[in-house]
Parts: sequence; C-alpha cells; structure tokens
Amino acid sequence: MDRLTRRKFLAQGSAAGAAVAFAASGQHSLRAEAPAPAFGIQLYTVAADLEADVPKTLDALAKIGYRVVESAGFGKLSAKDFRKALDGAGLRCPSAHLRFGAGDPGPLFEDAHAVGAHYAVSSVLMSKPPEVASMKGFMDALNSQTLDSFRQTAALANQIGAKAKQAGLQYAYHNHNFEFKDQGGGATGYGVLLKETDPELVKFELDCGWMIAAGLNPVDYFKNYPGRYRMIHVKDFLPGAKPTTSLDPENRPSGTELGRGHIDYKPIFAAAAAAGVEYYFSEQEPPIVGMTALDAAKINYDYMQAILRPS
Repeated sequence: MDRLTRRKFLAQGSAAGAAVAFAASGQHSLRAEAPAPAFGIQLYTVAADLEADVPKTLDALAKIGYRVVESAGFGKLSAKDFRKALDGAGLRCPSAHLRFGAGDPGPLFEDAHAVGAHYAVSSVLMSKPPEVASMKGFMDALNSQTLDSFRQTAALANQIGAKAKQAGLQYAYHNHNFEFKDQGGGATGYGVLLKETDPELVKFELDCGWMIAAGLNPVDYFKNYPGRYRMIHVKDFLPGAKPTTSLDPENRPSGTELGRGHIDYKPIFAAAAAAGVEYYFSEQEPPIVGMTALDAAKINYDYMQAILRPS
C-alpha cells in the first residue's frame, strides 16, 4: 500500500465501508499445561483518541483493565516514544500491525522491537499493491484478486516471514473477508495462503468477525489447522447482513460492541485455546454509535473478561 497508507485505509475505509507472549519466544507446542491466553485490544478501535493524545488514551485503557494491546500505527509518535507511553500506562504490546509491502521490512521490524512486539502482522498484504489514490480503486483491486494473485502473496509472506525470523520476530497474516471469495470449485485465496506458506515462517491472526461475515466458522479452521493461529480479533456485527466477501459500503455488515451483535464467542474461544491461540484482541469496526470508543472498549473488555476469566 504505497500511495494509500494503512492509516488512511483503515480510517477512510471504515467510513467508506472498508475494514481494511508478551514477547513469546522459541518453539511453541500445543500442550495441556499451556498458560491461559491473554486478552487485550486492537488499538484501531481507539485510533482517533490516539491521534489526539496517546498517553491519555493508553492510561484510559489501563484503567478499564486492559494490560495487553496490539498496535495499528503509533498515533503521532515514533515507535520509541510510543513504547514510553505504553510503559507509562503499564501496558504490553506483543503484536504490531505494520505496513508490509515488497520493500525492505527492516525498518518495520525495528519499530516492532521498539514497542516490545514479538509478532509482526500485516493488516493487508498484496504482492503487487495497486497504484490507486481512491478507496474505491483499492477495494476493486482487493476484490479482483485471483488464485494466482494469492500464490504470489503467499510467496511474499514466506519472504517476510524468513526475514522476520532472522530479526527475532514472528510474522503473521491477518485476514478480512475478501480472502474467502469462491474462486471456483470452492477454492479460496485464504486456502492458498494456508497451503502455500511455511507453517514455521507464517502464522495467522484470525479475524473472527470478518471470517464469519464471509459465511465461514472459525471453529472449523482452529480444528483443521492447529498451531497456525497465534492471535485472533474478536469483533461483533449486527445481525441481518447476508454473507459477503466484499468490503464495499453497500454489502459490509455494521459493527457493534461484543455481545450486542450475533456472534457467540464462547465456542470460538474454546476452539482457539485448543488450537494454541495466545492472544485475543477485541476490535470494533467504526462508526461507534451512541458512545465513545473508550466506552465501547469497556463493554468489549467486560464481555471477554466474563468468558475468559469468569469469577
């Protein structure tokens, strides 16, 4: 995404209908005595607040009860200054969403290390980012990808993953819904990514909300691909929308607070834990209606707390 930055993609995309441990190291195994997964928040949920005041927003999240966050940009700060704000609020950032492309990922890895992340995640990855200046052009490019396009993306993901390993990091691919478009005979781009990426170099962060929006069940993927998933995004959508693999405004579902939509996360969390998922990040798609983003973050925290840490 060279001409259209990730921040613009996320910020404009929501308005236009787009979505767009603690430093765990070494080999991970699926074992009964594995520690309970940590839950936190994807900071995209409070992106506008971070743009206005990073320390104040991080302090507010800590007061809600969050101890773990996943970055999606650093507000108006450098990665090093963002880390200072994290430390000041008593927050850990084990995962960072970064703007990967075909260029040198070295500076991105430096940012990941600066904020204390172990996972370096692509929000959107394309082998050949389109030279477009409009959101519609970018949406069209996402939706017109072929299986061959995804094979090229898988090759790029393997390259990034190898370089991440050399840098002491773990690369992970984050999905939206367009990867699940039926390309014929049930074949999907997401299936290509799972099959043609190296399991050691490329892990996955499963955005459960977007997968469900496409008409699929995260539980099936956790059961069929144990060990591939290290993180999940926990988001909810209002009921009534038809399954869609498009991010265009007319078809995408409307986001809402956890527990106020149609997705039941109890079976999803159980399957995720069995599959080796380490981090659960709440994330809410804007616009957030009738409350502030921090109010929504509190509702989402309470929902996950009730399931993952019941009293």
